[in-house]
Amino acid sequence: MHCPFCRHEDTRVIDSRTADDGSAIRRRRQCPECGRRFSTLETSSLSVVKRSGVVEPFSREKVVSGVRKACQGRPVSDDDLALLAQQVEEAVRASGAAQIDSQEVGLAILGPLRELDEVAYLRFASVYSAFSSLEDFEAAIRTLREAEAARAQGASATVGDDQGAGTGPVR
Repeated sequence: MHCPFCRHEDTRVIDSRTADDGSAIRRRRQCPECGRRFSTLETSSLSVVKRSGVVEPFSREKVVSGVRKACQGRPVSDDDLALLAQQVEEAVRASGAAQIDSQEVGLAILGPLRELDEVAYLRFASVYSAFSSLEDFEAAIRTLREAEAARAQGASATVGDDQGAGTGPVR
């Protein structure tokens, strides 16, 4: 790292801290030549390859704006959308790739959006997956209902397992 003041070729790190929810590192540096201190912010780059072949940096704001349209009129707050965008970015970064297809970003949005609001999920999925008929909607709704039934059945099994706990004799 070059010193921004005297352009000396080397600097030493005095302190390092995470920043921006752990997605960046802020380093405090000092130049051994002029003795001045400065800070740097290091982030890993993540690029999205669009269908047209254009490559652009990943943007949480674009995720939020795309999902906001699907959430219009739904009880979803800006904080909910910001958290969803963070979850999407974490999922995309977990792949370890420096470039990712926009298709994969869309897939990463579907899971958290489904948990956030099922109506918004259906709206987003209908555009993203290019639903072309009522059958496409019916299949998506059937999948949502099956998942809800499985969740409800899992919850009732857990409650049933705990009912007999602690009723035996104490020794």
